[in-house]
Amino acid sequence: MPDHVDWLIHACGAHSAAFALFHLAFWRLFGWPRTLQATSHANRAILQIANAQLVWVFGAIALLCFAMPGELAGTSLGRAVLAGMAGFWWLRLVLQRVWLRLPHPLVHALSGLFLVGALLFTVAATRGPAAG
Repeated sequence: MPDHVDWLIHACGAHSAAFALFHLAFWRLFGWPRTLQATSHANRAILQIANAQLVWVFGAIALLCFAMPGELAGTSLGRAVLAGMAGFWWLRLVLQRVWLRLPHPLVHALSGLFLVGALLFTVAATRGPAAG
């Protein structure tokens, strides 16, 4: 697999790893579970479980990007995984606008990072197998 594909897949992996670490920090950043006490037990559990699962997904995608870049870029299954992550990030960007319309610089910065992920994974998924 050519170097240009590897750097693109590795960039996808770095993006995913960064979001895994960011989501791992949610308990400290947002004071969980203390700040979730105002909601129901079920909502507290669901939010923390969903966040833990996001850490798992981002970590797994990062691992695939670093360990198997050729397979991701050069096979139909790999490109489907990349396309799935592209869809994840495009949807996340749209939902940010729907449910988190705050005029705050950090919200805008996160939206920019979601766009970066959407673009990275879209380009990686649509490049197809490169001639070596």
